[in-house]
Amino acid sequence: MNTWAPFEWITALRFLREGRMQTLFIVAAVAIGVAVIVFMSAMLSSLQANFIKRVLTSQPHIQLIPPDEIARPLRTSTRTEIVSPIVQRPAQRIRSIDQWQKIRAALSEWPEIVTVSPTMSASALAVRGDASRSITLTGIDPEVYFRIVRIPEYIVAGQPRVQTDDIIVGLDLAKDLGVALGDKLNVTSATGGARVLTISGIFDLGNKGANMRTTFVALRTAQALSRLVGGVTSIDLTVPDVYAAETIALAVQSATGVEADSWIKTNAQFFTAVNAQQTSNTLIRVFVGLSVAFGIASVLVVSVIQRQKDIGILRAMGSSRGQILRVFLVQGGLLGFLGSIVGAAMGGGAYMFWHSYLRQADGSEIFPLIFEPSLYVNAVLLAALTGVAAAAVPALRAAKLDPVVAIRG
Repeated sequence: MNTWAPFEWITALRFLREGRMQTLFIVAAVAIGVAVIVFMSAMLSSLQANFIKRVLTSQPHIQLIPPDEIARPLRTSTRTEIVSPIVQRPAQRIRSIDQWQKIRAALSEWPEIVTVSPTMSASALAVRGDASRSITLTGIDPEVYFRIVRIPEYIVAGQPRVQTDDIIVGLDLAKDLGVALGDKLNVTSATGGARVLTISGIFDLGNKGANMRTTFVALRTAQALSRLVGGVTSIDLTVPDVYAAETIALAVQSATGVEADSWIKTNAQFFTAVNAQQTSNTLIRVFVGLSVAFGIASVLVVSVIQRQKDIGILRAMGSSRGQILRVFLVQGGLLGFLGSIVGAAMGGGAYMFWHSYLRQADGSEIFPLIFEPSLYVNAVLLAALTGVAAAAVPALRAAKLDPVVAIRG
């Protein structure tokens, strides 16, 4: 008995076998708890990843925009008079970001930034016969911009081709104007520029408002229509860690002097909802973990009471208090480990079944099937450690039993 591993493990396994029903019940309870944790965590993580993907595939992570124009009074007060000028906020005209080429080159060297895409946005009027609609004209460099906003994934007709005389329009705008692929649109910007463009592609972003207003043209075409040749109204960025976008945006703004808005700032309500979802997931894990811990502890307390004589005999035969302590710690760890293995398999199976069963009206999946090995490994380790921690109090009680008192009952 000088080596602790064989004695503690043999004794712990024997106690678990003798109380088979108790062992099965507590393993089942741990399995159900771990299954709930795994299923809920996997489902919420997949839903969150899907939400993030839908939001961030239609907008940049960070957007640089020129500062607002501010009116200043032309007359200042002197010592002999008091002037109280009334300054009205001026109308914001389309302006380019100063020295945007230099800013783009500098930001392209940042390791925290993946993609840098200059864009030109302006209001315009699309006319087809007697029908006309107000649109947002977005001039892009497709080779770079499509890495940020995945327009090719949303194309339902034609192709994402953006040449000098091409325009890509939304599905609802095409229906309202009664146009199809290859048709011509008369596009007139708010600054008076006009051009006839050919529809090369039709997209569906899944949002009627975006499908009604958003259009894409070549960057030079938008610059010419807006009469802002060589200028851009924004610089779009993507970053590896989307949750660090606000921190990086502040760093970019400080380094360039240009206002930088992150997706976290522009989608504050959505980000709040994501944080609330993460908090609820954490609370579910905590409470389920506590229920598992109390279940293991209660079973082991009963086991200590039932086996007082056995513990007394072991102590009388020379077993140390440390060995008795470790016997019950091993039991707790085994119960947690075995239950977590079964529970992880149950949770993963339920997640796969739910994913295959839950579908949208068109038969497509509501959320992607994402398996994170770390989730299952962490669940198993957490349950095993919870079992050991839950066994601490019963184990201490068993170790403190007096052999004579325990044998007498």
